[in-house]
Amino acid sequence: MSAVPVPGTERGERMSPRAKGPARAARSAKPAHEESLGDVSVPRRLVAVATRLFAERGFDSTSVQEIVEAAGVTKGAMYHYFASKDDLLYEIYHRVLAMQTERLERFATADAPIEERLRAAAVDVVVTSIENLDDVVVFFRSMHLLSPEKQASVRAERRRYHERFRSLIEQGQRSGVFRRDVSADLAVHAFFGAVHHLGTWYRREGPLSPHEIGETFADLMLHGLRVR
Repeated sequence: MSAVPVPGTERGERMSPRAKGPARAARSAKPAHEESLGDVSVPRRLVAVATRLFAERGFDSTSVQEIVEAAGVTKGAMYHYFASKDDLLYEIYHRVLAMQTERLERFATADAPIEERLRAAAVDVVVTSIENLDDVVVFFRSMHLLSPEKQASVRAERRRYHERFRSLIEQGQRSGVFRRDVSADLAVHAFFGAVHHLGTWYRREGPLSPHEIGETFADLMLHGLRVR
């Protein structure tokens, strides 16, 4: 049976959970908002800059003028793509959720044992959250600032994402790999609760790479789920 493929890599390239090379590379990689924006489309540039500014200063303390100046575009260009600052905030939520949902689906449907798929998915959640840490900070700091309609949309999207992750645990329970006396809902809440707090303590200069942190989070979850 083949190994779980990492989204963005060739299928034959094994995703080694404890490999040191990818872990060290991930540690030195720049966050998305620090990459060169020279060749990036205007909408993506605006979202990247807004994400950084919202994380650094807060949504309410960041003006449209500051966003367009940092992005190197005019207000007219921004309003061509986004009707308001609120729309930019909503796009931040949608972008990260869409990216992580797509990656989760590829892990979930891979040709591999259920524990291997769940581990790979869990590690990826942590790694992509750290790689997009500004988005994570904005996500939980500014949700209440969205309009009620947009809040409902984001919550529904996040619920579907968590339900897909939970389905992997439930699959393992049905097949006898994971304990049935452990609530799948509680396991999901515990795991994502830890992920959601990454923005409060993670530091790029710390001793562990994103991949190593992801492995530890996955180990803790799987240790509680395995049949003894």
